Amino acid sequence: MTHRRESGDVLVAAGVAAVVSGAPSTLDTLLRGGDVLASSRAAGVMVVGARRSGAAQLAAAVPVHLVLSLGWTALLARVLPQRREPAWGAVAGLAIAAIDLGLVGRRIDPIAALPQPAQWADHVAFGVAVGVVLRARRLRRLQWIGAAACSSALSSNSWKSRPSTGTETL
Repeated sequence: MTHRRESGDVLVAAGVAAVVSGAPSTLDTLLRGGDVLASSRAAGVMVVGARRSGAAQLAAAVPVHLVLSLGWTALLARVLPQRREPAWGAVAGLAIAAIDLGLVGRRIDPIAALPQPAQWADHVAFGVAVGVVLRARRLRRLQWIGAAACSSALSSNSWKSRPSTGTETL
């Protein structure tokens, strides 16, 4: 089932998810004393290749990450059920990991060399983050619509147009 979401919802959810989704692998890398930029350089390899400098790989990683985040978020905004978005986002994150890491990433040596459990956790975090933002924005919009409808009903004065029966109570 598809749902109509505001384009702003997709942009905000993609931005938040792009920022927070790397937390699991970053924490894992820090705890292991590893190179926290390795995953970013690995993403850049998809564009500039493995023979380019680390700086070129990092520079290429930024648009790669943003485009992938935006694309996956746009898809999730269409397919996540409008209730329980975070839970279904986690499931979707696993599906995205299967594609990103299982199908594509295993063919790219720097991505395949990354600690896979942490990378899968990043993808789950991505899906959850998208779900949380989409849900929060949907609920806020519903509250605003509800408040606007109440305000409109109260200001319409439709309650004044009914003839009095003399039995009304306050």
